[in-house]
Amino acid sequence: MSKMAGAVAGSRPRHTTARTPRHPNLRVLIVLTACLVWFGAVSVAEATESDDLVKVFVVPDPARSGGEIATLPSVAADTLGDASRSTEIFELNQGQAQLDGAALNDPGEQLHPGWILRLPQDATGKGVQLARDNDGPEPAAGPAPGGSAATSVFVIPLGTVLAVLGAILLALATACIVARRRLRAAYVALTRAIHRLGEPLRARRRLRARRMLGRRFAADTDSVHRAHGILNQFADSEGGPEIAVHAVSLDAVGATVWLPSSATAPPQWTSLDTTRWRMTGTDDRQTEGNRTPDTAACLVRVGTDVEGAQVFVDLSRLDGVLSIAGDAGVARDVVQNVLYEVARSRPGTPVIILRDRAGESVPVLVPGLRQVSQAAVPTPTAAASTGTTRLAVARRPLKGLVVLAAPPTDQEAAQFAALCGIGGAGWTGLVCGEMDAAHWRWYAHAEGQVDIPVLDVHLTAPA
Repeated sequence: MSKMAGAVAGSRPRHTTARTPRHPNLRVLIVLTACLVWFGAVSVAEATESDDLVKVFVVPDPARSGGEIATLPSVAADTLGDASRSTEIFELNQGQAQLDGAALNDPGEQLHPGWILRLPQDATGKGVQLARDNDGPEPAAGPAPGGSAATSVFVIPLGTVLAVLGAILLALATACIVARRRLRAAYVALTRAIHRLGEPLRARRRLRARRMLGRRFAADTDSVHRAHGILNQFADSEGGPEIAVHAVSLDAVGATVWLPSSATAPPQWTSLDTTRWRMTGTDDRQTEGNRTPDTAACLVRVGTDVEGAQVFVDLSRLDGVLSIAGDAGVARDVVQNVLYEVARSRPGTPVIILRDRAGESVPVLVPGLRQVSQAAVPTPTAAASTGTTRLAVARRPLKGLVVLAAPPTDQEAAQFAALCGIGGAGWTGLVCGEMDAAHWRWYAHAEGQVDIPVLDVHLTAPA
């Protein structure tokens, strides 16, 4: 029988949870403030005892002292135990105005009953009293009638200041703890507002950098020759099979290529993963002479990666259609850059720009390319494929470009299929927007970057 057989049916074991203080920081601040207040009170008491209280002797009336008249030596003998220290008492009280308006100006002068004489701090004898000293010294000539020369200074003790500051700190800390969620939300809102205010400046800076990148691409022909030289290493030669190169990345110290997962690169290349291969340095012997140039390839620079390497894509490997979704403006910049790259490497390439929709912003036809109408392009009457199975990727040498500034309408889709679809005219389509029939799909970001998922790269596109 189970150990739980005696338990009441339907009952649940009770669990106790250790309670923790909700605001441990608040308790620490309370203790700290109490310590500050105590320290301030102690400081005030000590300051009062040491700074305001003095020792004095009140001259008695002879009628109450048995006829004995007090003198400075007798006072010194009674309070200090030494009559010769009467000069110290005289120096402390010389010229000080008394209650009757007189003042002690001579050591041998008779003391008047009721005079209050200040004593040295070590006085401990008979008749010593404590009094608060609020008056300053007066001149020997005595005070003017009806007036007083005494002055007082208002001083805030350090302990009081610390206590007040501690109370303020405690109040602020309590308010912050209670309203921490509101403060956090306000801080987030303020941060977002500041970020939004700076976004136009950052956008202009990014656009300026992308334009500089476009000018650098236009002036850099060495990288294009270098990329084609690397591509020639994989071209068909000496009866060997051709190795498909989908993309090439060039940096200052080497190159990277993207190959099919079943392909193997030449010996000088090192495998990075199933599709990427890396070669450090350059191998000029493999780029000239003993390799047949790949005339079907059409390399275009898409942009640069995070490390500044230039990434080339072979348009003949796109299998007909390239779709660039995401930000429409950046997508048009990518297509415009592709047109510039084709104009530099393949001048005279025919281009068809479908612009049936009025007001649609389309890429500009760059010098070096030849714009034609769709009527001038012969299309086959029957589809080339007869079966239901189609290869994932088919190489298609660049015959011409068809540019769409937005996803096609039904009419444009029919025109597009006749030019770039299966069994069509064999042209290559560039679509600024999402299109399901595209084999390669890129994504453009508003910040000027473009993602190529099939290559797993994030690039900065020129403008």
